[in-house]
Amino acid sequence: MDMQFVVKLIADGMVVPVALIGAYTLLRYVPAAERYHTYTKVMMAGLSSYVLAKIVGLLYQPATLRPFELMGVDAGASFLDNPGFPSDHALFTMAITLAILFGAKKKTWALVALIMTLLVGAGRVIALVHTPLDVMGGLIIACAGIFWYLPISQKSRTEASGKSA
Repeated sequence: MDMQFVVKLIADGMVVPVALIGAYTLLRYVPAAERYHTYTKVMMAGLSSYVLAKIVGLLYQPATLRPFELMGVDAGASFLDNPGFPSDHALFTMAITLAILFGAKKKTWALVALIMTLLVGAGRVIALVHTPLDVMGGLIIACAGIFWYLPISQKSRTEASGKSA
């Protein structure tokens, strides 16, 4: 098997099984009575992380060229025509991993998704479309969405409900 194909498969293709595992665990293991609340948190966590990533990317770009451009070679995986910080692939797969952990509460599936997420990040670096800093940025910024999963005290929920009534 061609090594370039393997790198591309890991860097791009492994996003699909992470997304499928996320969909499976969220559909299979979140109780029906909790789905709306859980899915809302998952959506808000993902959107918050994505918006933060775009803001950070506008304010900070460690390099204007991607590694393959600097080296004068072809990219080993798909990429958008931008400087690349933070990695959207790392951000997306990590956000799904966190949804599995906090939304579906399935540690084993979250570990599987985390391993795949780290492989995607490594594949993106090996494919020369990102630097390790780009990938770490995506992983860390995805974690910013965790605050949506933090439990709100019963008192805060009661107060919020009372104010909206």
